[in-house]
Amino acid sequence: MKKVELYTSPFCGYCARAKQLLKSKGVRYSETNVMAKPNKRGEMLKRSNGARTVPQIFIGDKHVGGCDELYELERQGKLDKMLAA
Repeated sequence: MKKVELYTSPFCGYCARAKQLLKSKGVRYSETNVMAKPNKRGEMLKRSNGARTVPQIFIGDKHVGGCDELYELERQGKLDKMLAA
């Protein structure tokens, strides 16, 4: 399975939904809280081509986008393929 990374912040409903979907699929992920580590926000902005909202989700080296984009991949049946190593 490819490495999955999320940039999140506390009390973010979209972050919770994205993590819930990944957990339901048995996907392990690393999470960076940009509120607790503000220096990581710049890293997130650079990697996501300027996206400022959380979550920002990466599967392997590919920027997926946010929660809505993650759920859209799932609806289209593309998420499992994308997660596969």
